[in-house]
Amino acid sequence: MGRVNTPTLDDAQKAELIQGYKNGPSHCYRMRCRSVLLKAEGRKSKEVGLLTEMCHISVNSWLSRYKKEGIEGLKTRPGRGRKPILKKDEDDADVLRLVKENRQRAEVAKAEWEAESGRSVSHPSFRRFLKSLAEGTGG
Repeated sequence: MGRVNTPTLDDAQKAELIQGYKNGPSHCYRMRCRSVLLKAEGRKSKEVGLLTEMCHISVNSWLSRYKKEGIEGLKTRPGRGRKPILKKDEDDADVLRLVKENRQRAEVAKAEWEAESGRSVSHPSFRRFLKSLAEGTGG
């Protein structure tokens, strides 16, 4: 039978975790806060994993990260996920120029941008990028 890795939390840490659990920015962050709170109650990792829909290894990993870094350790670090093909700060001028040259023909503008940049993007992604540019310019 494994040992129970129980963190000791003071009132401020407990309040911070409860606040994160109730009002955290993402579901993942809220479940991480909850897993630390449940472990502080003395529950086993497998039981906490069942309650938070994580495996017991993940529960232990988040707990050790919390012990090292505090509440900031439970947040998702930047740089996760797929990197965007179209970057607003790099590609906005070129895309706007091509759209202005080919009004009402987004496919032609997309094809010309792909030829110039050497990168390929799907039609829905190109449309989302154009929409984000339109929202940024106010029109």
